[in-house]
Amino acid sequence: MEEPKKERLFSLSQGKSMQFDHIAVSGTTLEGATAHAEAALGVSLQSGGQHAQFQTHNRLLGLEDGLYLEALAVMPDAPQRDQPRMFGIDKFQGPPRLTNWICRCDDIDATLATLPDGFGTPLTIERGDFRWRMAVPQAGFLPFDNCAPAFIQWLGDIHPAPLLTPSKCRLEMLRVSHPDAIELAALFTPHLKDDRIVFAAGPAGLRASFTTPNGPADLQ
Repeated sequence: MEEPKKERLFSLSQGKSMQFDHIAVSGTTLEGATAHAEAALGVSLQSGGQHAQFQTHNRLLGLEDGLYLEALAVMPDAPQRDQPRMFGIDKFQGPPRLTNWICRCDDIDATLATLPDGFGTPLTIERGDFRWRMAVPQAGFLPFDNCAPAFIQWLGDIHPAPLLTPSKCRLEMLRVSHPDAIELAALFTPHLKDDRIVFAAGPAGLRASFTTPNGPADLQ
């Protein structure tokens, strides 16, 4: 009898030109996305705000080590857009789930120049006092079935994570599963060093493992 195949894991281990910034939980409604994250982690998210350019809104959770979690949805009655919204949320269907991971970089144009086509064109976005540039793909979805990271360049000196109330939740591992995990990992090995990010060969999807005040927890 043939032995079952063991899951192979590939961890990013070189370079520091990108940094892990945050993760996003999407839903058809903000209430649904928020409830999904809160039920998994056992803590409450904080108020976020609106992204007028995309007609989306969010709620946030401050994580340990300078990370944060974003629950995101299109605003009710938002008009259709000629251009896609970030993370392909225009076409989101099904139950709320962890859909995206986002990396920040100091020069988003230079970062995109090192990557294949499909990671998007930088757009300037505002929410209150926060300003940033985010690469939004023309098709809406990111490469590798939306499992590749999105890229953000924060403008100015403020970042959401330090301003959020500490939740005492720590992200221990982000597992990025995809049939082409080796190729996906190889794109980022020269640029990103973060042992929490692990690629696994398998069906496309994300799973985040946490330590929380209520014990270990997984978010998918």
